[in-house]
Amino acid sequence: MPTSESGKEPPDLERFRELVEEALEEFPERFLKLIENVAIILEDIASPADAASAGVENPINLLGIYIGVPFTKWGREWSGHLPDMIKVYRLPILAVSHRDADIRQRVRNVVLHELGHRAGLNEERLRELGIF
Repeated sequence: MPTSESGKEPPDLERFRELVEEALEEFPERFLKLIENVAIILEDIASPADAASAGVENPINLLGIYIGVPFTKWGREWSGHLPDMIKVYRLPILAVSHRDADIRQRVRNVVLHELGHRAGLNEERLRELGIF
């Protein structure tokens, strides 16, 4: 696990939640509809089922996942459904991040990436946009 630049322990789940909230606060106002009716869930690591649904063999390799129906698939009758979910996984992000700034940037990228899926963007398009 990385330590912060000040030599502190890596962020706990509460500090991690603050980083996710900071990423959401930076989200452009014109795209705030993407954040409506979405549950943001923080977990230490993906379940085997979530990893498999993302096509990832080992859960430690999954940083985040969007579970829901993208806006591009919504129809007139799309109301009254449970909120979509974005899950962000703390331990995999910490495993690939080496400093506080890396962790902050990685959390931001994961949140934006999953919101991109909610907007209907596929992996290829997200990579083209530099959000991976």
